[in-house]
Amino acid sequence: MTDPNAQPAVRVSKLSYVGFETPDVDRLAEYYNRVLEFELVDSSPNGAFLTTGPDHHCVVLTKKEASRGRAVVGYEIWEDLDSAQQRLKDAGYETQRRSDIGPGTPDVLVLEEPNTGVPLHLITSQDPSGANESTPLRPTKLGHIASFTTSLEPMQKFYQDLLGFRWSDTIGDFFVFLRCNADHHAANFLATTKYEGMHHIAYEMRDPAHLITMIDHLAKNDYRLHWGPGRHGAGHNLFTYHKDPDGNTIELFTQLDVMHDEAKGYWEPRPWHETSPMGPRTWEVDLAAVNHWGPINFDMIDH
Repeated sequence: MTDPNAQPAVRVSKLSYVGFETPDVDRLAEYYNRVLEFELVDSSPNGAFLTTGPDHHCVVLTKKEASRGRAVVGYEIWEDLDSAQQRLKDAGYETQRRSDIGPGTPDVLVLEEPNTGVPLHLITSQDPSGANESTPLRPTKLGHIASFTTSLEPMQKFYQDLLGFRWSDTIGDFFVFLRCNADHHAANFLATTKYEGMHHIAYEMRDPAHLITMIDHLAKNDYRLHWGPGRHGAGHNLFTYHKDPDGNTIELFTQLDVMHDEAKGYWEPRPWHETSPMGPRTWEVDLAAVNHWGPINFDMIDH
């Protein structure tokens, strides 16, 4: 698999933004702005930029004839872009240096994700959004993106060896969770030859009360859950899933496992953990791995 002692070409510090392609920018922007209460920072008939906080954007909408989730993913890295570009070149990956990506990100390195061809944007920071005041319902941040891949091993190797992600958990031999900071995962991949594209995108809520309040708000706006509330085994987060107007699966979650001290190698203790201390593991494909509280939605783990 991967060499745990090898130094990656670059080190991702956080998941910064995700891009969606949509035939109806206004409809999807209204969902994010009115229902999830994201701040609309910039918009035009052909696109929109929305945020949950001080970064210029965490969601980018682009007008296309067909909808597609995870059309682009932006990651912040620790290295300056000159150094990162050279290190990636030395590792055998060519990048493009772009200054025309869009507002908020004037300097970007672009490379392709293996197997999927999804463009990855590497940045050092974003311009400020100007959204200084939060709202009672707004999620705290973009949490993670789960995607399909035809082959798990090369994808995991790419993210760990090139981008500095660490392994957090695996379910069976087909679902891997990878972290780039203290959070249990910022990226996870499900191996399949049946599906392609994005599995789901997840936004963090402050706590269970915040999550419940948002679920009530979703119901008032005719958005119904298709799985949850529940508690995952891998990551141990409370979860709910619903569909956005384009049919993308949206997870709202809270209480995700965190590892503040990599040297210790285990998640911060929680009363619902199966063992103490609890570290990264390979889970059997069963109820404990998927939902401690109740039934499995097999559509969510179908591969």
